[in-house]
Amino acid sequence: MIRGVILAIVTLLPLAACGRTPAETSIDNNAAAIEASLRNEADQMEAMANNAADANVAAAFANTADQLDEAKDNVADAATDARHNLTR
Repeated sequence: MIRGVILAIVTLLPLAACGRTPAETSIDNNAAAIEASLRNEADQMEAMANNAADANVAAAFANTADQLDEAKDNVADAATDARHNLTR
């Protein structure tokens, strides 16, 4: 079952890329890399918040994690805006 799903995804990925300009692909790839980096940083901050002995330190880490999550969402929004603003 899982192999079939993976095979379907691998088969359909090139089709999904059709119709996108190189600029759109670049925007998507860069945004995905930045989002992944921010997500990883937020996860690390959450882990540090969960392991902090001091409540104030834990709250600061948790707040930073929330800000990183918001930044990740902003990157996704900016990428969408950038793709819409491209001239074809």
